[in-house]
Amino acid sequence: MKTQTYSVLKAIRTMSLLLLFIGSNTVNLIASSKKANLADSITFTQYKGKVADSRNKKELSFATLSLMGTNISTVTNSEGEFSIKVPNNKLAGQLMLSYIGYKNKVVSLKELKPDNNLITLDPYNIALGEVIVSTNDAELLFKQVLQKREQNYSKDQNLMTGFYRETIKKRKTYLSLSESVVEIEKQPYISNTDDFIQLFKGRKNTDYTKLDTLTFKLQGGPYTTIFLDIMKYPDIIFTDDPLANYTFSLENNTQIDDRKVYVLSFKQRPQIIDPLYYGKLYIDTESLAVISATFNLNVENRKAVSNMVTQKKPIGAEVYPTVASYQINYRESNGKWLFGYSRGDIIFRVNWDKKLFNSTYESTIELAVTDWKKGFNDAKKTTEKLRQNVIMIDKVSNFADPEFWGEYNIIEPEKSIETAIKKIQRKM
Repeated sequence: MKTQTYSVLKAIRTMSLLLLFIGSNTVNLIASSKKANLADSITFTQYKGKVADSRNKKELSFATLSLMGTNISTVTNSEGEFSIKVPNNKLAGQLMLSYIGYKNKVVSLKELKPDNNLITLDPYNIALGEVIVSTNDAELLFKQVLQKREQNYSKDQNLMTGFYRETIKKRKTYLSLSESVVEIEKQPYISNTDDFIQLFKGRKNTDYTKLDTLTFKLQGGPYTTIFLDIMKYPDIIFTDDPLANYTFSLENNTQIDDRKVYVLSFKQRPQIIDPLYYGKLYIDTESLAVISATFNLNVENRKAVSNMVTQKKPIGAEVYPTVASYQINYRESNGKWLFGYSRGDIIFRVNWDKKLFNSTYESTIELAVTDWKKGFNDAKKTTEKLRQNVIMIDKVSNFADPEFWGEYNIIEPEKSIETAIKKIQRKM
């Protein structure tokens, strides 16, 4: 039976690593914060609201909003809520909204209020043609996707501004919150050089009083989300020999950004022992560029997956993920595609030998590119270079200043996170 090489196992560990420490109950509420430049607040206008389905008003999670004619963008949170800051010299502009399976919508900023905007999108109801069903055709399509990688994705060095968030919660209670503005030196897609990340601003809080004497920390930080870029790092998901490790099939077509899209499903072959992935690639029918992807780690082999994603497990505890799901979205500019947004969600369980009940925890990481430009600048004095094994919760300052982010775009926090932040601020 074919198994993965050490290098592939290392790559998979890199992108889904969860670090677990044994520690005493502590509350970390040190009131240190980098102050935002209050002058920034007069250079932009902020708009908030929700994106929903036009028929049933159901929120659309992780929809993309872009300021047309610029590289400024953001995404909605899991509740469909958005917040976008627009420079005051661009208030005559228009927002483009897009979501898988829905028609694009353009909204003038002049039509929006500062808050409580509701923007609805219409689903596609048109037939998109018959689907290829041959397994050989599905495998051929995947080969063509890889062959056209150089043609479809940026050959430039790009300096990206991104907003990164990671959370750990026990059931519905947030135990750890970390948010950062980072600068990403995105290397050309045909380059073997890894992307590089610098920390510009950050804030955090941890409250481990509900962790049953355990302290959890995530290793890798924004690098973990960058490695989800499967067109830059295809071997992390698909290994050195994808056709030997995966089966491919085509599902019903859909539409993204007014483009017809193939939906190519993949899953690991039954004879493969090591845990791999299963998911869907959304492929533009004209260029054969992957413009979005969703995938999950196969967690059936509990012991093997536990060894992949955890370190320093305490004696007497079994720790293993029950769900590990990921998402990546790309953004088109002048005929080339670039990394736009990625997210990972891991639900894991802790079983103690001498306890009747187990504990369930959920970790979320996400990174949204909010602006970018070609070429790299000299490193700013205010930035801090990050290592690929960084633990962000140890790198950033604590929640304090509500104007902390200034003009930088962030992902609107979920209501539960907002509540946690308010509680933290009251304590401080």
